[in-house]
Amino acid sequence: MTNPAASTLRPVLADRFVPRSLATDAALVLGGVAFTGIMAQVEIPLWPVPITGQTLAVMLVGATLGARRGALSLTLYMLIGLLGVPLFAGLTGGGHSLALPSFGFIIGFIPAAALVGWLSQRKWDRHVILSLGAFLLASLLPFAVGLPYLAMSLGQLGLPNGFGDVMAAGFTPFILGGIVKWVIAAGTLPLLWRGVKALDRRAK
Repeated sequence: MTNPAASTLRPVLADRFVPRSLATDAALVLGGVAFTGIMAQVEIPLWPVPITGQTLAVMLVGATLGARRGALSLTLYMLIGLLGVPLFAGLTGGGHSLALPSFGFIIGFIPAAALVGWLSQRKWDRHVILSLGAFLLASLLPFAVGLPYLAMSLGQLGLPNGFGDVMAAGFTPFILGGIVKWVIAAGTLPLLWRGVKALDRRAK
């Protein structure tokens, strides 16, 4: 007899390699924090918003861990960084990070990870076209929070913060890099799932 709970389970990639438990969930969440912190140091320094590898990390963490654990991982990343652990770009951290014009993007990483995780639980990360859609949405979502935060911060600094100024500072410089990270993430997950399926066939 089929277990109804098991039939409705939509495992993400991490669930194919480690059993679900409180301990493994905690380890995966902390691993996501560490991975995002490492990718934050892959940086092209710009002001007011640096170009980093964080967005790629956010997409991969969300997709591999799922909505709940992905969002928790990025929330923990933000909180640990605010407590002073140098997890943010340029090995920075601390409460003063809230005043940085770029901090809104870190807030935006949380719903981005949740969204791509939610879509991955529905197998969007297993098919190239759906994967492209999922990761495109996840790539754009941080801007929905980051750009208004940037506009507010620039205004508080007495700097121009009109629509064109904000787009030039917080969106236009990231188009090319964003496309590259989007394609990498959208291509990587379906390939990994193909590898998992190949291993499953060999195990039979």
